[in-house]
Amino acid sequence: MRIFILVSLAMIAFAGNSVFARLGLGSSSSIDPASYTLIRLISGAVVLTIVVSWRNKSVTRITKGGNWVSALALFGYASAFSYAYVVLETGMGALILFTCVQAGMIAWGIFKGDRPIALEWLGLIIAFSAFVWLVSPGLQAPDPFAAFLMFVSGISWAVYSTRGKNTKDALNDPLGTTTGNFIMSIPFALILLIALFTQVNIDAYGAYMAIGSGILTSALGYAIWYMALPLISQTQAAIVQLTVPVIAGFGGVLFSSEIFTTRFAISATLILGGVAIAILAKSNRTKSKRAQ
Repeated sequence: MRIFILVSLAMIAFAGNSVFARLGLGSSSSIDPASYTLIRLISGAVVLTIVVSWRNKSVTRITKGGNWVSALALFGYASAFSYAYVVLETGMGALILFTCVQAGMIAWGIFKGDRPIALEWLGLIIAFSAFVWLVSPGLQAPDPFAAFLMFVSGISWAVYSTRGKNTKDALNDPLGTTTGNFIMSIPFALILLIALFTQVNIDAYGAYMAIGSGILTSALGYAIWYMALPLISQTQAAIVQLTVPVIAGFGGVLFSSEIFTTRFAISATLILGGVAIAILAKSNRTKSKRAQ
């Protein structure tokens, strides 16, 4: 039961990032994307610092886990995410983000020598074909530039995640490293805000959405996820993340009065199903190699 609660809370939190962003950055224009990004990163950094300081009984080692390249990737994810959600609907944005994150990480694995088997390729082809259909021109297609921005956000997060899997500090202390990266990403967000200062527009509602995203669905979401990860396998971790776009879509329906279009429903089913096939096939391939 503890595992189920932790994983469920983490997935709701990850989906909640999309809900908060859409509420704060949507048609009401309660806050500009640069300000939203900065407030989200600062509030997330503050709460993560408190959590890690309480855990370590010290604040002296927090920034040592950070890395400027990873921090830049984190900023790239957060800023492009904010700008994309000015236009994209909640579920659509989450689905594009998730697809690009998975595609980026799989592509990196292939580049480094991983060789998928036929079933993995089948899953990837299904997912990629559905994604192309999702973003191709049509009455229900997302805005092309907003979709591109979410693509940038997803690739940035794939870079961030890949570096986390291959960095000793991140493997030994993922929460501490995340805290350091949040802190080190703030200067990038400040530079963006200064560069676009004439476009700054902040009201209380938009600021609250950014703070909610930073504290609840970013900082505490990551803290809960890192509590759950040691309790589940890598395959289980990958599979449960398939629920995030779906949860985000329901969040958009509940809080933003959005609707599930036929195009979104079919694309989501094919994309998430294809990725699930690829993940499970890779897991079986890895187990077979270890058994030999």
